This record gives sequence, C-alpha cells and structure tokens, in this order.
Amino acid sequence: MLKSTSEAEKAQTSQVMEERCWLFLRPFLQALTRHIDRRLVKTLLDLVKIILLHRHRQNGLVLSELGDQLLGGAHGPAGVKRITRLVQSPKWSGQLILQYLWRRGHAKVRELEQQHDEAYLIWDESVLEKPESLKAEGLCAVRSTKAIRLQRIKPGYFNPPTGRPIFVPGMNWLQLLVTGLKGTPVLAHLCWWTTRGPRASRKRQEEGHILRKVAKLWGRRVIHLWDRGFAGSPWTTQALDCNLRFILRWNKSYHLVGPDGRKQEVWKISRGKRSWDHRLLWDARRRSWRKTGVIAVPVHLPNDDRQLYLVVSRPGYGRKPWYLITTESIQTAEQAWRIILAYARRWQIEMSLRFSKTELAFESPRLMAWDSRLKLLLIATLAYAFLLSLLTLPEVLQALFTRACHRTGKWSQETLTPLYRLRLALSRLWLEFRPHTL
Repeated sequence: MLKSTSEAEKAQTSQVMEERCWLFLRPFLQALTRHIDRRLVKTLLDLVKIILLHRHRQNGLVLSELGDQLLGGAHGPAGVKRITRLVQSPKWSGQLILQYLWRRGHAKVRELEQQHDEAYLIWDESVLEKPESLKAEGLCAVRSTKAIRLQRIKPGYFNPPTGRPIFVPGMNWLQLLVTGLKGTPVLAHLCWWTTRGPRASRKRQEEGHILRKVAKLWGRRVIHLWDRGFAGSPWTTQALDCNLRFILRWNKSYHLVGPDGRKQEVWKISRGKRSWDHRLLWDARRRSWRKTGVIAVPVHLPNDDRQLYLVVSRPGYGRKPWYLITTESIQTAEQAWRIILAYARRWQIEMSLRFSKTELAFESPRLMAWDSRLKLLLIATLAYAFLLSLLTLPEVLQALFTRACHRTGKWSQETLTPLYRLRLALSRLWLEFRPHTL
C-alpha cells in the first residue's frame, strides 16, 4: 500500500512537471504554429522534454541518441527523421526563440521595477569547442578554455607545458542574463558567431549590435555587468555614447586618469589609500568568508572626460583585488558596497555557461549546416530556460527532490541553485513515469 501511494505521488509529480513545461513553452509554440505544421510543433515540444530526460555529457544533443529516446527501439530512425525535419525546415528560424527569450527578459525587468529593485544585465562571452570537427559549416579558430584548465598546475604532478595559447575549431558564444541583487536569473539572449566563411563577423561588431539593441529596449532601466574581456576605452566609450549604466571590471594594467589629473595604471590610483570600510563577505566560489575592504575614487578615461568612478574591492592577502569602474555616483561606503555585491552576481552566468556545456552537452551536436545546428542549440536553450523558471517555485522543487532525487548531504541542502540536482530529478521521474505526449 505504501509503495503504491509513493508511485501515485511520483506519477502526479511527473504530470505536474509536464504541464509546467507546456505552460512555459506555450507562448513560443503558439507563435511557431503560424510558421510550421502542428506536427513539427509537437516534435519541438517533445524534443525539449527528451533533452531534459536524456542526460549524457558527450552525446546529449546527437540526433541519433535523441531520436532513439523520442520513439525508442526499432522506431529510433523515425525519431531521427522527425527531429531532422524540424531543424532543417526553412519555414522557421532561430530568431523566433531569441525573440521569445527577449520577451522573458523584458518581463523580468518589469518585475524587478515593480519590486523597486535594481535590474542587472550580466554579459559573458565564451567559446563552443569542436576540436574533432573540420567540415561543419561556420567553424573558426577559438582559444581553447579546456586547454587552459588542463594546463593548471596540480600539487604533486609535473608542471604542464606553457607558452602560446592553443586554438581549436569552434564558434564564439555570447550570453545575457537578467537578474536582481537576489533571486533567480532569467536568460535574455544567447547567440553564436564565427570569424570565417560567408557569415564571418568581428567580436565587437556582434557585441555592439546587441549593445545598441539593449540600449533601445531598456535604456538606463538596467545596469550592465561586464568582466575584463570587455575592458578598454573603445567598448567603454561606446557604452557611454549609448548613455548606459554599467559596472565594468578593469584590467589593473590599463590606464585611467585619477583625481590628480595624472594618467596611470589603475592599480596605482588607489595605492596607499586606506579602505573606507571592511566587511566579511561570503566567497561563493571557494565557500569561505573573507574580510574585504572597499574604496572608491572619481576617474575618467584618458581620451574622454565623462565622469566615472573606480571602486576597488580588497579581499585580503593572497587574493587579487577587483578594480571596477562604474557610471553610478559613489559618495559613501554603502554605495561602494552595492557595486561590489552587484558585480558578484556575475558568478551566476559563469555557472550558467558551465551547466550548458556539461549538463546540456552544448558541444556535442554533429550537424553540418550552420542554421540546423543553431536551431538545435536554441531548442536546448529552451530546456535550460525552463529549468531556471522552476527555481522560482521552492515548493515544487521540494516535492520533486523528495520523490525523485532525495539527498541528505550538507552540500545538497545548502546549494541555492541546484540545477544539476533538478535536471537529475526530472530525468529520473520522466524515465520512470514517461510524459503522456512522448
């Protein structure tokens, strides 16, 4: 009797998750119905569920694997054919998914404004590596982040070779998240581009196009968060010309003009100045408390007189300070701390990129055509956006974890964004109680 009650609860939870997936995708599916046949629309809905169900780091987005999961057994080739027709259909493009993501980001900005919270737009760039591929359309040379990780020195092991960076075939990647100072982020945009072939473009050209789009859409309603990959006068000047609010991590060797009017490296501007205040801040990456100091000084670019502020976070001995420049006026220590805490939210997008590459297997597709590969990646992006939406429902998460992925460890209990555990629980649940539409 107890076993049957437990199975009934699991079946009910499976049905609830299926309904929530449908409700999440319904606005997009309604728009897609105006372009393609309803059977292909149903295939897309089923494909999102299969991507959530099929957890495989190496083959997660391989068509033969997905087709086998879709129909199974001897009908696997028919499943592959359905997915192929969907991604190769010329009647729709990935822009429909991107427009749906922009609308969700816009809704998040309005929600934060109604709550009287600041809205932060986190930017980050990465690469999608395909080292074994040569024939796929749109591949270009990208700097391998995997090689950088493998070259890190491990205690007790031989020193790895150092020298020139390693480049492999791949694509460039840009992602934007909308978030507040607290709470769950919302995926607003995700795109890829190449530097070779007929679709070749430059990095700043692609990013500048998105910057102008965001400036037109939200203006000064959001604060942009950029890491050191965006540091430099050209990008900062472009952001100032668009009249945007931003927080940008500056490279310590780059120059700025300090309060004394001298142009010098940014680390020298705050050298010898006492911190305004100290706090114990939680280091989410290393899971420890660190005594951190903060100081701010007015600065401006060497070739631009528009006022900026330099906020320096000093995390103590053995840790590199953050040099952040911002358009926000900084007169008190409390205002400076708000800049530091806001920039710390960038860790959300770092986890997002890692989750997409590992758990959702973004580097596994083996499609030759650029448009087809892009559509498959964006469909997987819908699955990721759905998982993020579930993080706003703690009661639903608790029921799902209890019935499909129970954990008693301290790490699992304290994790604020348990995306990996959420995906595992959903996969187990749908493998045991398969959604009705599949």
